[in-house]
Amino acid sequence: MNVLIIGSGGRENAFAWKLAQSEKLDKLFVCPGNAGTLQFATNVNIGESDFESIKKFVIENTIKMVVVGPEGPLVKGIYDFFKEDAQLKNIPVIGPSKAGAQLEGSKDFSKQFMIRHNIPTARYGTFTKEQLPDALKFLEGFNPPYVLKADGLAAGKGVVIPDNIIDAKAELSEMLGNAKFGEASSKVVIEEFLKGIELSVFVLTDGKNYKILPSAKDYKRIGEGDTGLNTGGMGAVSPVPFADETFLKKVEERIVIPTIEGLRKENIEYKGFIFIGLMNCKGEPYVIEYNCRMGDPETEVVVPRIKSDLLELFEAVGKQTLNEIKIELDTRTAVTVMLVSGGYPGDFEKGKIIIGIENVTQSLIFHAGTKIEGENIVTNGGRVMAITSYGNTIEEAVGVSMKNAERINFDNKYYRKDIGKDLMNRD
Repeated sequence: MNVLIIGSGGRENAFAWKLAQSEKLDKLFVCPGNAGTLQFATNVNIGESDFESIKKFVIENTIKMVVVGPEGPLVKGIYDFFKEDAQLKNIPVIGPSKAGAQLEGSKDFSKQFMIRHNIPTARYGTFTKEQLPDALKFLEGFNPPYVLKADGLAAGKGVVIPDNIIDAKAELSEMLGNAKFGEASSKVVIEEFLKGIELSVFVLTDGKNYKILPSAKDYKRIGEGDTGLNTGGMGAVSPVPFADETFLKKVEERIVIPTIEGLRKENIEYKGFIFIGLMNCKGEPYVIEYNCRMGDPETEVVVPRIKSDLLELFEAVGKQTLNEIKIELDTRTAVTVMLVSGGYPGDFEKGKIIIGIENVTQSLIFHAGTKIEGENIVTNGGRVMAITSYGNTIEEAVGVSMKNAERINFDNKYYRKDIGKDLMNRD
């Protein structure tokens, strides 16, 4: 079958790599794609939210399945666009409906959903610009640090965690009063800070049945030791040593099942991935956030650990027969190290020539922000490339990724050298 992947990052490169291995695949396309997806697919110069152009391409190229990588098109309703179009309605879209995508598109919606379905999460309040005085007063009811979240999409950077009340009030005033994150922070969710260790659990659902995919931990901060600004993710590890069978059983019973049942009870169509951001608080799971798609860079460690045919899994999602499929996983550890442009997540320059990719051995390279320029591969984003390696231990996998991170070069290259170190003594 012919398949179209929508997106241009490391997540989509990982999907392309995996789908290209399927015997069921005829032709694979990615729009808009990057220099890495070209190894496995044909890139198509269409914007990820240009639904009319996507429709035209899908019809002309006999596309039989659309896999949506990023949250933008999902929140804008690409699933509904296909479902409501006479020519597209029978083509499965891997991703939730617009209503389902609100789990990520609105932090306030997702918190209300959790409360309605008794899903464990932190205490919170939601405020608009007009309610700024109330919001400032509400802050005083929590102990530091303070968690402030832009309600809407902010490219993974809409969460601020000030460690004192003065900074928290100033930050809240910036978000609500001065639209620090634009429309995304027209509403702000204030949350109680949960003390523990973060991880993510990924679920693939057909709306009735579900499969729990490998757990992962990503590293959001730009600086080593988890310091500095939040980024889209600087690396990831899978599986997570502290997410043992007992803990994951609690996650399934208290969070996964109530989430799937909650969506069904509310008649929300959901055929795709649910990313559940969790905090492990002394062995008890709490939901920090939902995402309506796979995480990035977590996809780059989770997908390489899926031994089953991913296209077959996606077919089952479309047909709502996921219960008939068994997922086989690689028991090895996978570690991703992200190479980023100097200055990221602030200002950075694009167009830097990348050299040394051909010197990489024993690692998978997933391009995130790259493009072809003449005969060169050049940087085209803040996060440039994910280096993923397997190992029997975290230490082993980290060692291979770090060795290869040295072999790839471009001006102002930066990467965190402490990915996975906090987990090594738990490995």
